[in-house]
Amino acid sequence: MIDSDRLRSALEEERERLDAAAERGGRPAGAVEIVLAAKYVPPSDAGALVAAGVRVVGENRLQDLEARRAVVGDDLTYDFIGHLQRRKVRSVLPLVRLVHTLDGERLAEEIQARASGPTRLLIEVNVAGEETKCGIVPRSLEAFIDGVSHLDRVVVGGLMALPPAVTDPEHSRPHFAAVRELAERLRPRWAGRHDLRDLSMGTSQDAVIAAEEGATLVRIGRSLVDRGLVS
Repeated sequence: MIDSDRLRSALEEERERLDAAAERGGRPAGAVEIVLAAKYVPPSDAGALVAAGVRVVGENRLQDLEARRAVVGDDLTYDFIGHLQRRKVRSVLPLVRLVHTLDGERLAEEIQARASGPTRLLIEVNVAGEETKCGIVPRSLEAFIDGVSHLDRVVVGGLMALPPAVTDPEHSRPHFAAVRELAERLRPRWAGRHDLRDLSMGTSQDAVIAAEEGATLVRIGRSLVDRGLVS
């Protein structure tokens, strides 16, 4: 059972930390949005999230997304942050604000075929070139955007990155900085076609570092579990 008051308090503390981090990075308070990683919360507890003031949740699975919407409907905003299978695109797109994990041209083509109109997507960047992760490696990113830009329903709204697992969050900083620099370099070229304004990077352990380095979206969940606020 989720204690909505305790969760609200914890999220307010997280909000203050992220606002301070954004200001250290030269941006205003409120520049970073919290996306609560919903995989840690049973869909039946969705009402408690709404009561705690949660606004955006990140879903990893279509089944959970559908179940959560069945409980609270549009009282939450939903992003899809898990690997999106092509066969589930038709079902996922109408339910979410944003997909964080565009990782290949075949997925982009499926989204083009199933979307009802222009659809903002984040490209998953394999920032360290890890063989065990999906995503577009940095050196191929410009060519990838070129390759999907004929698809008029595919709008690149930004980048998403999950750096290699580390024990010291500071070790993630160079990766976050590299993703920000990629977006800054590519944004002018695509002005009017792709906006590249969002950076989804940072999770519970390194969200503050990500906020300092330009994240607009951070995915929070594990720290709430560790504090016993969600299960």
